[in-house]
Amino acid sequence: MENERYDLVIAANRLPVDKLTGPDGEVSWRRSPGGLVTAMDAVMRGRDGAWVGWAGDAGDAPAPFTDNGMELVPVPLSAAEVADFYEGFSNDTLWPIYHDVIVPATFHRSWWAAYKTVNQRFADAVCAVAAEGATVWIHDYQLQLVPAMVRAQRPDVRIGWFDHIPFPAVELFAQLPWREEIISGLLGADFLGFQRKADAENFVRACRRLARLSTRGEHVQTVDGRVVRASAVPISIDTAGLDELARTPEVQARAREIRESLGNPKKILLGVDRLDYTKGIRHRLKAYEELLRDNVIRPPDVVLVQVATPSRERVEAYRQLRTEIERTVGRINGEYAAIGSSAVEYLHHSYGRDEMAALFQAADVMLVTPLRDGMNLVAKEYVACRHDGDGALVLSEFTGAYHELKSAYVCNPHDIEGTKRVITKAITDPVRERRKRMKSLRKVVGAKDVQTWATNFLAALEHAPHRPEEAEDA
Repeated sequence: MENERYDLVIAANRLPVDKLTGPDGEVSWRRSPGGLVTAMDAVMRGRDGAWVGWAGDAGDAPAPFTDNGMELVPVPLSAAEVADFYEGFSNDTLWPIYHDVIVPATFHRSWWAAYKTVNQRFADAVCAVAAEGATVWIHDYQLQLVPAMVRAQRPDVRIGWFDHIPFPAVELFAQLPWREEIISGLLGADFLGFQRKADAENFVRACRRLARLSTRGEHVQTVDGRVVRASAVPISIDTAGLDELARTPEVQARAREIRESLGNPKKILLGVDRLDYTKGIRHRLKAYEELLRDNVIRPPDVVLVQVATPSRERVEAYRQLRTEIERTVGRINGEYAAIGSSAVEYLHHSYGRDEMAALFQAADVMLVTPLRDGMNLVAKEYVACRHDGDGALVLSEFTGAYHELKSAYVCNPHDIEGTKRVITKAITDPVRERRKRMKSLRKVVGAKDVQTWATNFLAALEHAPHRPEEAEDA
C-alpha cells in the first residue's frame, strides 16, 4: 500500500488489532473487541479507508498491512515514548485532570515533550495516506495536538476529533501548564465531538476563558478566522449484534453454567470494569460490604461477581488500587463467605465477547457505578444482552450513559448509604417494575446504536461551518 491515498483516515492511539505470536514465531493479527472497532467497520465498509495507530509493541512498527479489508498503518513508539507519552502524559497527567482529579495529576516537561513528538508522528502518518480532500477522524485524549498538526500540512482535508472520555471543567483544565497548546491543537479540527453536552460546553468555556477566544453557542472562532463547532455526539454499541449473540444456545447454556458454578444463588450482582480508580470499585465494595454487615443480604443467597480487567499496571496509582481492592475482597470473603460459596468472586482478567454476553445474561443486577466516566458502554451492553426483558441496571449519575438511560436504578456512588438503598431496591423490586424499566432501556439502546453514532458524527463533520457567517446560519 506504499504511496496509496485514502478518502477516509481514522487515527487512534491503538490499531484495531492485537498481535498474536504462534509457537513457531509466526505473527498474526486478531481484531480487537470494542465499540469503536465495530463502528469503524461499519463506516469503512464500501469506502476507501485507512486506520493509523500504534500496534502495541515498543520499537519498530510493522509495515502497513490489510486486515479484513481495512488498511492499517502502524506508528512506531519507542520504549521511552511508551513510558513518557502513554503511561506518563496521557495517563498520569491528562487522565486524572479529565476525571475530576480523583487522584493527583503529575506534571513533567519531558512527558509533554514526548506527547508533542508522538502527536507529530501520528499527524505525519495521517497526512502521508490522506487523499486530496479526505475526511480525517481523530480519536481521544492521546491525540489532542494532531488536528492542528494535520491542518498545518493539509488544509485541504476535513478534520474531526472525538473525545471518548469526559472533558473537564475549566477550573480543572486550567491546572495544565500546556492548556493553551491543547486548545490550539484541538481547534485544528472542523468539528469536535463529545460524549455529553456538558463536556462540549466545558471545552467552549475553556476556549473563552483560557484562550480568550470569541464563542457563540457551540461555536468557537479561531485566531485565523475559522469557526469550529463543539457538540455532543454520544457513542453507543453494536446493539443488534449483542442481542443476537445473547440469544445463541451456546451463550444461554454458558449463562446457566455460570449460575450453577456459583451455587445457583437467588441473586447475582455483577461489576465489569477496567481496573481504574475512576470506576468506583472501592466505593461499590464498601456499599456491598455494609449490606452484608447489616444483614440485608447474605451468601449463599446473594453473590457479587467483580470482573476487573488489568489496566496500566506500570502506573503506580493502578498498582496501589489493585492491592487495595484485592485486600478488601479478601476481608469481605473472610468475614462473610459461607463454606462452599464466596461473598465476592473476584476475577482479575479480561473475557471475550461470548463470555461477557453470558455473564450479562446470568447477572440479576448490573452495577455500573463509576465516579466519572465519559460514557460507559458496559451499561448499554448489559441492556442489549437482556432480550429476556429482565435484569436491573444500577447506574452512576456521573456516567455519560446516565443521560440516555434514565430508567436505570440511578445512584451517586460517593453516597454510600444512598447506593446501598438503590442496590437493595434493584434486588427486591417486583418483576413487573424491573421489566418496565428494562423495556424502556432497551428501547433507547436499540434506537441509538454505534452505526447511528458514526453516521451522526460524520454528518456533523461534513456540515461543520468554515467561516463565522456559516455558524450564524447553522
